[in-house]
Amino acid sequence: MKIAEPQQNPADTTTPKARVYAMLDTDGDGVASRHDYFVRIERAQQASGRGDDDPLVIAARATGERAWAAMDSNGDGVMTYQEYVAWVDADKFDNVCQYALGAMFDLADADRDGALGRAQFTSLRQALGNAADNADAAFDALDADGDGRVGRQEYLASIRAYITGDASAMGDALY
Repeated sequence: MKIAEPQQNPADTTTPKARVYAMLDTDGDGVASRHDYFVRIERAQQASGRGDDDPLVIAARATGERAWAAMDSNGDGVMTYQEYVAWVDADKFDNVCQYALGAMFDLADADRDGALGRAQFTSLRQALGNAADNADAAFDALDADGDGRVGRQEYLASIRAYITGDASAMGDALY
């Protein structure tokens, strides 16, 4: 019996979900695997310079485990684009994704004040798979008051907006 190959990325890569999914597929093989998902956490850890025993690294891994378990509901170690599109929505963001993304934000927040400067933001977004130029433009889009900082809540709200199809200047800049 032949096992069906996972369906690859969509032909139309211009939708927000397709763009985010492409970023989740860190090795570019057409499916987001468990390895793809967790390498992003490893990169964020490395960018922050935190050790394996740092409580924020432990928290990022734990929230990542919960998020991956929810996304890979059939437990096969991969999440196809079709599975991702069927899964991700505002409820999943609010109850799963925001915690995993927030934990990675916390890794980058060196002084633990709930905000990132441009360098921290760019480093985090590069660890997550965005180009430095895109991350820089996204920072500018989020730093509406020009104080040189992006808060955790506005960061997460902008990602939520992008995923759910609402206006998101940060999302548009990142992808």
